[in-house]
Amino acid sequence: MKLEVIKRQSAVEQVVERITTVIREQKLAAGERLPGEFELVEQLQVSRPVLREALARLQSMGLVDIQRGRGTFVGDTSSLANCVKLLQSAVMIAPQELLSYAEMRTAIEIQAVRQAAKKATPEDVLALEAILKDLDRDDLPYPEHLEIDFNFHRKLVEMSGNVLMQNIMEVIYEFVLTQMARTTPRIGDNELGRRLHREIVTAVKKHDVDAADRAMREHMEIVLDRLRNAI
Repeated sequence: MKLEVIKRQSAVEQVVERITTVIREQKLAAGERLPGEFELVEQLQVSRPVLREALARLQSMGLVDIQRGRGTFVGDTSSLANCVKLLQSAVMIAPQELLSYAEMRTAIEIQAVRQAAKKATPEDVLALEAILKDLDRDDLPYPEHLEIDFNFHRKLVEMSGNVLMQNIMEVIYEFVLTQMARTTPRIGDNELGRRLHREIVTAVKKHDVDAADRAMREHMEIVLDRLRNAI
């Protein structure tokens, strides 16, 4: 008999799960006001930084809508209903399941980079180049390096202008980080990935859609091959 590892949830993850459960079980409608920050801190017995990070995660998933000066409201989740169901413990999924998510991510990333190459502004390119500089740093903790890598891909999807693709990428956030960790266990193993990231940025900067497409396809095919080998 083989048992799967039990994940130790962080306080942020627990808050995300608790608020999501309340919204679902109480069938709160889009636009309904949630308790204020002070009340949520009291009820959940967590710190304000933990609560704010959890709310930011929920907002990125479309589950809540934070309006400055007004409060926090239930988001319109109709377009994300099926996607949210995909969110589960990333560290417990089998390589075959991880491959399925990576295949879905591949389709999103290729379409996103094509649109990004068409629409990129000088400010977008500067943001991508700044992320590349951070990716070249070898002095960062490994988890932070994974976050930066994800931010690179998140920025490209954001540049596409497709809100649904942005939401899906946020929903599968943990799966993408787990996939990155499994395919690149050490920062030093990612020189090929860095080269392809640079090629993507160069193509986007030149508005070369086909070159951006080729670089992203090569990048994602390497990811898929490594996951297939793991299986």
